[in-house]
Amino acid sequence: MCDLVEIDWTLMTMTLIVSSLSSRLFLPRSRFRVLFFYSRTIQTFRPMSSVKQPSWAPPVPIQPEPVLKIYNYLCVWLARYAKELTAFASQTEFIPKSGRSVKWYNCGPTVYDASHMGHARNHVTQDVLRRIMTDYFGYEVQFVMNITDIDDKIIKRARQNHLLEKLRTDTTSLDGNLISHNELAAGLPENERLSSTETDQELDEKFTQIADLAVQVNKEWRQECLERDERFDMNFTSANRTLLALRNAENSLKAGVTSQEEAHKLIDGSQDILILFLDEQYKSTVTDPSLSRTLASHWESLFSEDMRRLHVRDPDTLTRVTEYMPEIITFVDKILNNGYAYESEGSVYTKAFDDAPNHDYAKLEPWSKGKRYDGIAEASTLTKFTRRSASDFALWKASKPGEPAVLGENMDIHSGGIDLAFPHHDNEMAQSEAYHDCPTWVNYFVHTGHLHIEGLKMSKSLKNFITIDGILQKYTARQIRLAFLTQLWNAKVDFSESLMSGEVRNLETTLNAQNNGVTSDGYHHYEDLEKELVAKFHQSQYTFRAALCDSFNTPEALDVLRDLVSRTNTYINSRGKAVNLGVVQNIARWVGKMLRMFGLGEGESSEIGWGQEGNAEGGVVNREEILMPYLRTLSTFRDGVRRLAIDKGDSALKDILALCDKLRDEELIPVGVALDDQEAKKEAAKEAERLKTEMFRPPNVKEGVYGSYDESGVPLTDGEGKEISKSARKKLLKEREAQAKLHEEYLKSEISEEGLKLQT
Repeated sequence: MCDLVEIDWTLMTMTLIVSSLSSRLFLPRSRFRVLFFYSRTIQTFRPMSSVKQPSWAPPVPIQPEPVLKIYNYLCVWLARYAKELTAFASQTEFIPKSGRSVKWYNCGPTVYDASHMGHARNHVTQDVLRRIMTDYFGYEVQFVMNITDIDDKIIKRARQNHLLEKLRTDTTSLDGNLISHNELAAGLPENERLSSTETDQELDEKFTQIADLAVQVNKEWRQECLERDERFDMNFTSANRTLLALRNAENSLKAGVTSQEEAHKLIDGSQDILILFLDEQYKSTVTDPSLSRTLASHWESLFSEDMRRLHVRDPDTLTRVTEYMPEIITFVDKILNNGYAYESEGSVYTKAFDDAPNHDYAKLEPWSKGKRYDGIAEASTLTKFTRRSASDFALWKASKPGEPAVLGENMDIHSGGIDLAFPHHDNEMAQSEAYHDCPTWVNYFVHTGHLHIEGLKMSKSLKNFITIDGILQKYTARQIRLAFLTQLWNAKVDFSESLMSGEVRNLETTLNAQNNGVTSDGYHHYEDLEKELVAKFHQSQYTFRAALCDSFNTPEALDVLRDLVSRTNTYINSRGKAVNLGVVQNIARWVGKMLRMFGLGEGESSEIGWGQEGNAEGGVVNREEILMPYLRTLSTFRDGVRRLAIDKGDSALKDILALCDKLRDEELIPVGVALDDQEAKKEAAKEAERLKTEMFRPPNVKEGVYGSYDESGVPLTDGEGKEISKSARKKLLKEREAQAKLHEEYLKSEISEEGLKLQT
């Protein structure tokens, strides 16, 4: 409460007296003025008791401010789902350890092969969450990612690649005795397993029977084999490919074809199985460490390029295992000194935390603690495992030495794929808590859900995966990101053709902001419709924030944007020229800003629509500047065609063709486009010839129908290696000629159709 005041004339009189006395002290006049002003200011705030302001009360919010909560995999509960126990994370309020500063570590790849859609799922999703934290909620995030550039997989792959390439270089023929079908054994019933004591002919006959069962006759039998060993399909495919390569080689030998090219075909066709034999026989002869470094460097470079193509931001700090070898030694020594590890035959293992105070092992999946697994399906190439307990694990296997040095004894967020929860992430926590001798190393664990491709779980180990480069040949980076945004980050994602052609394409079309050329008519037009739209806008902003506070619920947030855009379009269509541009532009700019916040475009925050496209170098592309010359040229051409079509003159078709020639010869050349009809015809001829040679090869025919072909692509042998009869070859030639004629007629019809389009 504030009281009114009155002037104290007595105090003012005293001030004047002081001022007069000061003149005798020869003080400057300016100081007198200041003193006088100061004295008046003091007396101005003397309270009056008779008049008071009314009391003030703080406002009561209509809607509470949403609080960010995250599904934290350190707080899970179990439920039986689809006959299996499934872990569900609980939402916990996000509380950073240090104000708005957030330490975040994300598991990077092990670089030994091409990056795939599993990498895209994890890193694009984590990039979305990171952008929401920084660009929307305003946290200051220190984002660290590790690259595993040395481990068993890298060493093994580099060694096998070297042995296979050496074989290709050294040989001009190949002994079929090197090939084995024994990789199938794990999935087959015991009475049907292939034996190493059987002859080549017996193995060949038995495998043919298995192939019939697996592919043509008994799907139930095949499913039973998969249940025994999930790698059965992969192993069967490798063995089947090897068998076909052997049969083709045998036919080539019978025909007297013994070139190095034929030998390499056999090596390439049987490499999945051949490489296992080579590795078993000659792995001890490969000792060059540069092979692993070269392989890892190559795939890391391609991974980084793929991430840039997907518009994933670079980490603030990137750590590589090979760059932290001194820190690894110090790290392991300290764990030994803390009493949480022991040495055994040159290796170091952690002890189980069962008896250690203030420590717990398997925090993420305590129910899995009895299922010890070190990520080693095969024997390690670097160490002999001599653990004291099944719960102990090798430090060098699980160590991520960049983490303790970079982020210290505690971090806010640790993220990665759900398949790494146990034992990988549990081991990381155990070793780091042993190193720092602290009870809690990570406060929030964020796990992205599994990726399925057309309903099947994607697995690199089972060779059931799509590379990022391959998927970017079919879809844009924006479409892939939209596909992940339409799913919860911690849920299973089923990446399918129906998802991309349906929901993603519809969403992209809905959110495409366009300037329809609407201009103001000079009136404010802020009436009931505008008030309703503004209220909808503000409610959408609140609902959008609430969705993101609900553990980054991007599907719901996208629904908010989609609904707001649809509502705004309805308003524009209903108002016509009476549209309120200010209201529409405010909505459009905010929607565009949110789309760019998700990483769906780049550019200024005030830009309408997706914004500028990012390029591979991390910059942005000004689409308008690039496209405008082409758009102007094509717009002029369209106007000319439209005018001729409306006139419907006798020479309309001729005039339209003349416009086409003018477009090709005069108008497109200045903007850097040259159209060559002859080149187009040459390309069409090449394509027709290619189709002729590929007509009887997979995928145009079923795999295994034919075994070998002549130079023109006509089959020489069937899938079992039997020679195609003369009558059958004649029939195949007739089929090919008939198909070639159909293709030629199709091309002609396409040209005619284009002509009809021009006429209309």
